[in-house]
This record gives sequence, structure tokens and C-alpha cells, in this order.
Amino acid sequence: MFSKILIANRGEIACRVIRTARRLGIRTVAVHSDADAAALHVAMADEAYAIGPAPAAESYLRGDLVLEAAKRAGAEAIHPGYGFLSENASFADACAEADIVFIGPPPDAIRAMGGKSEAKALMERAGVPLVPGYHGDDSSASLLAKEAERIGFPVLIKASAGGGGKGMRVVEDSGAFQSALDGARREAKAAFGDERVLIEKYLARPRHVEVQIFADRSGEAVYLFERDCSIQRRHQKVIEEAPAPDLPADLRAAMGEAAVAAAKAIGYEGAGTVEFLLDEDRRFYFMEMNTRLQVEHPVTEFITGLDLVEWQLIVAAGGNLPLRQEELSIDGHAIEARIYAEDADRGFLPSTGTLRRLDFPQAGPHVRIDAGVRAGDTISVNYDPMIAKLIVWDRDRAAAVRRLEAALTEVRVAGVASNVDFLRRIATHPAFRGADLDTRFIDRHGDGLKPSRSGADDAVLATAALFVLLDRKSAAEKASRRSADPWSPWNRADGWRLNDEGRADITLRDEDGRHVVPVRYRRDGGYRLSLPRGEMPVEGALESDGALTAVLDGVRKRVVVDRSGDMLTLFMEGGACVLHLVDAVQAADREGGEGRLAAPMPGKIVAVLVAEGQAVRKGEALVVLEAMKMEHTVAAPADGTVARLPFGVGDQVEEGADLVGFEASEGGEA
Repeated sequence: MFSKILIANRGEIACRVIRTARRLGIRTVAVHSDADAAALHVAMADEAYAIGPAPAAESYLRGDLVLEAAKRAGAEAIHPGYGFLSENASFADACAEADIVFIGPPPDAIRAMGGKSEAKALMERAGVPLVPGYHGDDSSASLLAKEAERIGFPVLIKASAGGGGKGMRVVEDSGAFQSALDGARREAKAAFGDERVLIEKYLARPRHVEVQIFADRSGEAVYLFERDCSIQRRHQKVIEEAPAPDLPADLRAAMGEAAVAAAKAIGYEGAGTVEFLLDEDRRFYFMEMNTRLQVEHPVTEFITGLDLVEWQLIVAAGGNLPLRQEELSIDGHAIEARIYAEDADRGFLPSTGTLRRLDFPQAGPHVRIDAGVRAGDTISVNYDPMIAKLIVWDRDRAAAVRRLEAALTEVRVAGVASNVDFLRRIATHPAFRGADLDTRFIDRHGDGLKPSRSGADDAVLATAALFVLLDRKSAAEKASRRSADPWSPWNRADGWRLNDEGRADITLRDEDGRHVVPVRYRRDGGYRLSLPRGEMPVEGALESDGALTAVLDGVRKRVVVDRSGDMLTLFMEGGACVLHLVDAVQAADREGGEGRLAAPMPGKIVAVLVAEGQAVRKGEALVVLEAMKMEHTVAAPADGTVARLPFGVGDQVEEGADLVGFEASEGGEA
């Protein structure tokens, strides 16, 4: 076994590898960009080396800098994690030349599966069933358009060199093909440095089922069962589970054996995942092979009781697989939910900012948290917006789903938008509970996955107003104790009046506008609030951990509240609610006026599709913004005219920057 390894990655996977290495008595070396100098994986490792600026292309993707750090540290091996250099055959070659073990498959195996087109051709020769499509070398637009017509719409355009949903477009008809192809190529080029694409028939309601395989240097290979990864948004996985629900034993064995055969055909070593599409008739088709550990590997670990990183280290050090196929078995059911910094209600736009609060449920035999960040860390535009993975286990799927629902209620994220409430809505949806799964689950159940609350209701407004009142009272009491006359009535913030009942207004703002909550101070220390649905008596107390014990109209509740300046994040029973406290002297909201189309997040302009003075129709694409390795199209909100284009292709823009000056035509709604 190794005595020291370097982890060429960041975030939760780097932390995950460090934990296993520490348990095995192996010293660890971290590498980091300038932006990650204070990151969690750096703090956990025994040593750490800076390798470049924040952009991944100048740091984590620089194999030469990673190898230089490994040599300086005296590391015997490099664990690439997933993403970055994990499927880079040239980097694996460079490791071998430097006499450093690459903890992954041989370079030739990576090459064999590195391009989707080449991999599909190899699988076709091996007799593995494929989805109808075109995987040839000629990727000219004219030929691809003809192949799409031959295959029949809808079709799926996929980046040949990558995964994770990047460089992928669904095309419903020939009229939309060229623009989809252009977008897929741009995204593939930006994410993988390779604009080649392939085309496949878009199956109606497929499930995404993948098989975890392991192989050693002696040629032995096993499958560690399968995972269902059908719950996806933008072709990226959101919730994964193992084993796949409602999969007959003979089908499980057939898929596992096909995956092992694929691995043996390319002389595979280490951990890998063979991904299949499973149609409604339970026919499976090869999609691709990921020649690395997967993000969702913890669900496999939960149902097998194994540590897959430990297996990786054993195999990379020349050891044999610890178990044979007949010694492997499934115990219970596990589900993983990926917690992202993104706004699920705004098209899953990634969110950036500082994690002011980050609470997770207590880890134990039923719950596991894999996180690469802490409260106080920053989610930036430079890397994937994943915050953590929440993994639960129980004796069967129904119990595991209940575990997931309960665990998600204990996750609190403040400072950035998160998908936690969206995950809860999936977990409680009848179709998910009934295991009615397919890759378009989120699209099909879109209406049922929207938040039940529309704007701030009376309970939210009352809770927020009560928190503000108690917070002001607490601040006033502290100030009074520090003053020369702590007993002066002028230091009080309880609405005291000599011969009258105190009154005040609390003004709060959310996306729906302003909400003015008139307050009357009761002589017993409580308050009476005037709310949209009537008056409500309230009282409560602040706790030391930022929680609020609130009694609303006689009903006692405990609510966690995070305050940062004028922004309040309330973690209510129905999910997180964000409100802004409006100062009484503010003349108006600091919000943009009409005629603006602002950047939803920081990013780079990759396409300007219109010209100044051009007339456009509602929904027409105007500008394409790239952020967090994904493209976001800014469209015309109404029929109108492009009045101004302040930015060009290649320009970096900040969140809120005016991307397009727009004038709606008469009768239009800008």
C-alpha cells in the first residue's frame, strides 16, 4: 500500500479520499488554486500546494503543475477524483513517465472509452446493444442534419468527449437543429476542449441505470450492482439510488455481466461505471463508460458495506480485488440527493455567494453527509456549484424515502440559493414514492414540483416581523446596558408609551413586492400584527443559536432565522423563505426598471445573436451567457426592438449587468 498520495481535485471528493486514506494510515497531499487556499480539503490534508489561479484551466487542469507538486511532496500516487484530470489519458501517461501511480485505469482504457463515438463503436463490435444514432467521425453540420432526419426526431445531440449534461441538447424538429448544434458545440468546446458531437434517438421514457464495476491487474472483474440515476435536470443527475427499483434479478445479472464484459474488452483496472438506458420494455442500451469513480458512489457503498476508495487504492497498488462476485450482496436501499447552490425555481440557475449558514442532519448508520465546504466558504463561478451530498440508507426503498424526507428537513443553507426545497418536493412526490422513474421525471411533473407557497403568506410575514421586533429589542437592551443610564425609557424598544399603546410598521420585501405589517405593542410584552388575512397576536423569544421560538395566534413553533444585513432567511416548515427588511427612510426599492435584461449571474458572453436596432419576437434568443460551464440564453420578454448591446463576445459580466437594452413594442409587456 502507498505511504503518501496526492489528491488532484477539490471539494467533497477530495475530502472523501482524504478520510479513507487517513483511516488506512496514508498521508495525504492536497493541491489548490488561489481561490481554494482556505478550502476544507486543504485544511484536512497533511500537506498542501498552491498550483495556480482560480480558473480550473490554470490550476486543477494543469497536469504539469499537479505532477510538480506530487514530486515536491514525494507522493507515490495521485488520486484524480472525478472531473478535472480523472479521465485524461495524457495525464495518466505523464504519471507513468514520472514513476507516479495514477489511481485509475490504464491510459489505453481511458482512450478507448474517452470519446463517446469511439466507445459506442467498440461496444457495437462487442455485441452490446446501442441506442440508434450516428457516432461517426464526420461531424459536419450538413451530415449531422441528414443523420438526424434519418434517425427521426426528437434526437439528442451529445458532446463526444464529455459528460455531466454539458454539450447536450434535445432537438424536437429540424428547424431547431442548427442552433442546438451550435450551442452544444460551444458548450462542449468550453467544458472539454473538444467540440465533436454525436447524435442519438431520444427515447420516450427511458430510465438511466448504471452498473458499478471493479477490475484488477490480474484480469478479474466484478460488478457491484446498479444505481438508478433517472432523476435529472439539464441531463445532470439530482437524485440517485441503489439498487435500481423494480429490476428483476435476471435483468440485474444481464446488465452486470454486460458491464463486466465491456471492462474486460478494454483491459480495465480500478473503478468504473457502465451506463445504460433502460426502456419501458426493459431493454437496455449502452450509453457510455465513465472511467473513474462516480459522484453517486456512496449509495453503492451503503448497500454493499464497502469503501470503494479503499478498493481503488488496493487495486492501484497492485493488489487483487478483495471479494469475488459470489461474495457480493445487496443489503437494504440507499438514496443520494445532490445539494446544489442553484435556484430551482429560476431554471436551476447556479447561485454564488458566501455560505452564511450550513446545517446538516446528524450523520450515523442511516445518514451520511459528503461535503467539501463549510459555513463561511464561498461558492464561486469558477467551479461546480455542488454544496454537498446527502445519502440515506434503510432496510427497503419505502423506509429510505422516508429517511430522505426527514433528513432534508434538517438541511439549512443561507447565503446562496439552494435546491434543498426542490429536493424535498421530489422526495414527497407520489410518483417518486411509487418509483415511477424516468429521465424526464422533472419535466413531466414540473407543476407538481413547484413550491406550494406563492409569495409570503401570513405565517411567514408574522414570523419575520416577530424576529425583527425581538432582534431590535435585544439590540436595544444590549445598548442600554452599555449606556450611562441603563434604566432610561428612551433606551427601550418595546413600544413603551406613557398613556398609549405603541405602534410601528415593519416593511418587508420579496419577489412579489413590498409587504407592510402594522404592529401594535401589547402591554404584556407581546404584539398584535395586522396581516393580509386579519389581525394576529404574536409573542416569542430568540435563542442563542439564531432560532426563534414563536407563538403565532396561540400556536408555538421553532423557526431558524438567518439574518445578514437587511436579508432574512426563514427556514419554515414549507421550506426556506427569503425576505428583505426595508428601512423606513428608503425612498424606493433598489431594483432595476423597465427596458433592462440583466445577467442572472456572473459569466462570460459567448454569443450575441442580434444587432442594435433589430426587431425581435417574444422568446427570441438575444445573448448567450456562459457561467459555471453551462450556457444560459437571455431571450426577448416581448415583441420589441434591441436598443442597446453594451457587451460583446468574450466580455466578462457581473451579476445584474445590463446585457441588452430592450424596448417593447406598443402593447407588449417588457
